[in-house]
Amino acid sequence: MGLERNVVLAASADSLLGFGEELWNKFLPKYLEALGAGPVAIGLFGAAKNFFDAIYQYPGGWLADQIGRRHALQIFVGLASLGYLIYFVSPSWHVMFLGLAFVMAWASMASPAVFALIGDTLPKDRRAIGFTMQSILKRMPMALAPLIGGVLLETFGIINGTRIGLIVTLMMAGMTIFLLRKIDLSIPTAQLLTVAGVWKVFPLGLRRLLVSDVLIRGAAGLVDVLIILYVTNILGFTIAQYGLLVEMQLLTSMSIYVPAAKLADRYGQKPFMIATFVCFALFPVAIVLSSSFTSLTMAFVFGGLREMGEPARKAMIVDFAEPYVRGRTIGLYHLTRSLSVTPAAAIGGLAWTYSPSLPFFVAGIVGLLGTVVFAATVQEA
Repeated sequence: MGLERNVVLAASADSLLGFGEELWNKFLPKYLEALGAGPVAIGLFGAAKNFFDAIYQYPGGWLADQIGRRHALQIFVGLASLGYLIYFVSPSWHVMFLGLAFVMAWASMASPAVFALIGDTLPKDRRAIGFTMQSILKRMPMALAPLIGGVLLETFGIINGTRIGLIVTLMMAGMTIFLLRKIDLSIPTAQLLTVAGVWKVFPLGLRRLLVSDVLIRGAAGLVDVLIILYVTNILGFTIAQYGLLVEMQLLTSMSIYVPAAKLADRYGQKPFMIATFVCFALFPVAIVLSSSFTSLTMAFVFGGLREMGEPARKAMIVDFAEPYVRGRTIGLYHLTRSLSVTPAAAIGGLAWTYSPSLPFFVAGIVGLLGTVVFAATVQEA
């Protein structure tokens, strides 16, 4: 099942910090709105998030290759903690952009390190299940977090409820740094390569996967920061109800991880990735077509199915990457992807001003295009 010691430790650390972040992360657009931000500003915040996600990926992979996975992950937790503190004291939405620059150190810089750690630890035929167990261990505590966060915001108000969640997150960050100390893993000797040199060792299959992934993530980026606004402002449901919807989405993801990963290891990764991309494309459309809480719940359950092929996608990226440059390859892959989709959230925010449903339908079209490109061009490593 991929439950090797270092994988469990990395996943547990991710779980601790993830629980804290999910107390407020899904509600952050409402926090920004309470601090005075409008839809366009919220869209720009989402675009800034994608920008930081892009530019942090390669430095995160480089640092993981140079000083080791454990020390790099500890540094990223420390930087993110400073961001949580800035979020906590922010007097206006403008200051949130500064906090975001630090918060994304964990969400983005840590990603190549965790990918590389699993690739270093597990053989090829166990990586999909390894990523699955990492995702399950990460999401088990997180499944409750959005529900708890929604109750906090309903009980104490959007600003105070979010800040209570941030205090919990800072406590979790301290526990995470302690847990990461127990990781023990030797890595291949890092070779001196420029970014261009790393790009030259990118296999053709990984480049093709990147093209389709950009389209899929661009589709998701158009609406990610707008979903809570659509559910609460347009459809009229409460923040607590939105928290329940997010929990249903997480529980759906967790329920399909193991069977999908075991089947992917046995029969191939591509069919499950196609199914994942289809769900990415149809999820935003399902939201705007919902007319009741029941149908909206079904839409979020469908959104949870987006994760069925995620372990296979991660395993495919690691399989393509050369071991001696694994961290930097993964970092450059995600840098390119995230930088390409950076404008998506801002475009979504602008489209919202014409019609709140417009960015959701556009996301569906772009997502289906990405699915077709992947199915037609990408072969497994």
